[in-house]
Amino acid sequence: MLPPSLKRYAWLSIAAALATILLKGAAWWMTGSVGLLSDALESFVNLAGAFMALAMLSLAATPADENHAHGHGKAEYFSSAFEGFLILMAALGIAYAAVDRLLHPQALEAVGIGLGVSVVASIINLLTARTLMAVGREHRSITLEADAHHLLTDVWTSAGVIVGVGLAWFTGWLWLDPVVALLVAANIVWTGWQLLHRSAAGLMDVSLPPEQIAAIEAVLANYRERGLDYHALRTREAGARAFVTLHVLVPGAWTVQVGHDWLERIEADIRAAVPNAHVITHLEPMEDPRALSDQSLDRVLE
Repeated sequence: MLPPSLKRYAWLSIAAALATILLKGAAWWMTGSVGLLSDALESFVNLAGAFMALAMLSLAATPADENHAHGHGKAEYFSSAFEGFLILMAALGIAYAAVDRLLHPQALEAVGIGLGVSVVASIINLLTARTLMAVGREHRSITLEADAHHLLTDVWTSAGVIVGVGLAWFTGWLWLDPVVALLVAANIVWTGWQLLHRSAAGLMDVSLPPEQIAAIEAVLANYRERGLDYHALRTREAGARAFVTLHVLVPGAWTVQVGHDWLERIEADIRAAVPNAHVITHLEPMEDPRALSDQSLDRVLE
């Protein structure tokens, strides 16, 4: 179960989004820059994503129940998918405004003050993103990581907008402003696609990352040296939770108690190697040929 305290970081993201909307909106209003407008629109996406993150973190933190025996961790994937979708929609809006400005150029005003305000907004996003990323990785929260990645993308696109608008103002090449906005749109499309892809992978029961599978296999290799064996190792993740199942082969002459004690040690070592993992083991006698008939997902018919 996710610690309920993670929800306060969603509130931090909401506060940062509201602050940057006001600052970037003011920067656009002062300058009339479509590049700064694109930056302000993305902050609305940040706000919607932050509210969705709060809702899904609240749901993911609820305990398992009769209808959801494995918990509610997958709710986090809905949040990251929703944010990815919003990013794509924002990119379309930005591209539309940029093309219109290319066709109908407009002089920029009060650029110095507007860019200064935008820099302050970007610093807020950077500090918030670093906080969310650290907490998300520590607690394996895809929701907070997705929000952090989005905010970091916002920081980089803001930097591009600031440079582009500054160059347009300095050189008088008004076409630079909408061109930069189009580049921003292309960049956030990539971010949105990555979030959607990762969310879909989680909903499809993707395996744990390679480094965690390697950690599990290292634990099992140690027990294989002691005369035990294993097969049918399967892993999946649901938000912050990891699920590991495997069949452990032991000498058939062992008592149930002895075999059970060894399985308890294996499960404890796997949980130590992969924090927040739920481990299920199945005991089998290594001398019985039938023990080899259930290595695949569907047991071989006899």
